[in-house]
Amino acid sequence: MAEEKKRSSALNEIDLLHEIGSRMAAADPFHTVLERIIELVTDAVQCDSCFIYVLDRDQLVLRASKNPHTDIVDHVSLSMGQGITGWVATHKQVVAIPAKASSDPRFARLSNLPEDRFEAFLSVPVLCRGKLVGVINVQHRQPHPHSQQEIRLITMLGYLVGAEVELARMEFEKAQLAGQLETRKIMERAKGILQRELNVDEEAAYLALQKQSRQRRKPIKEIAEAIILMDDLRRGKSITAKK
Repeated sequence: MAEEKKRSSALNEIDLLHEIGSRMAAADPFHTVLERIIELVTDAVQCDSCFIYVLDRDQLVLRASKNPHTDIVDHVSLSMGQGITGWVATHKQVVAIPAKASSDPRFARLSNLPEDRFEAFLSVPVLCRGKLVGVINVQHRQPHPHSQQEIRLITMLGYLVGAEVELARMEFEKAQLAGQLETRKIMERAKGILQRELNVDEEAAYLALQKQSRQRRKPIKEIAEAIILMDDLRRGKSITAKK
């Protein structure tokens, strides 16, 4: 019987390795990588909820969820050491609580977190070369004694996907920086046009952009793009007229 359990556990681990290899791709976008990890977790362990937090500087940011939580994903963050998740991140150790997770002394109640409603809580660190990348949380609404196989599978997953998460996070940050740089260029060009057209300084041009953004209830970048487009059209007409 013991041999059968060992064989079954080994087969499950081999299946998990196969699934990681077949589902994960380095070229996938950041959130796609995290969604696939959620799928791997929920395929390996039956659970009511699964969250993935990713380390961003000194904050753990909620980046993915089994159930759609568009209002909190990318908007909720925890400090290192805050709550069970923060404790796991700080100590790089697994925590498995079969019942009354909210009674654990490490638990921190946050009104906007749905995980506050769950009884059982399994939290494992996601590591890349020993460095913390994030935390995977698996929750059950009812008390749930976590088997050694469940803990082993999710812990192993946390080790195996760490490099993929880190690579995807770096690409995500690079894309964000590129977007910010592009936005800055657009803003600078729009301010230059307003300075020229209105004969004002840079600060006044920026305030004019802000005012238009508020009045039209549109992002300031859209206002800047519209100003640039209008200027390009005027210049195009001017060149055509000269010809």
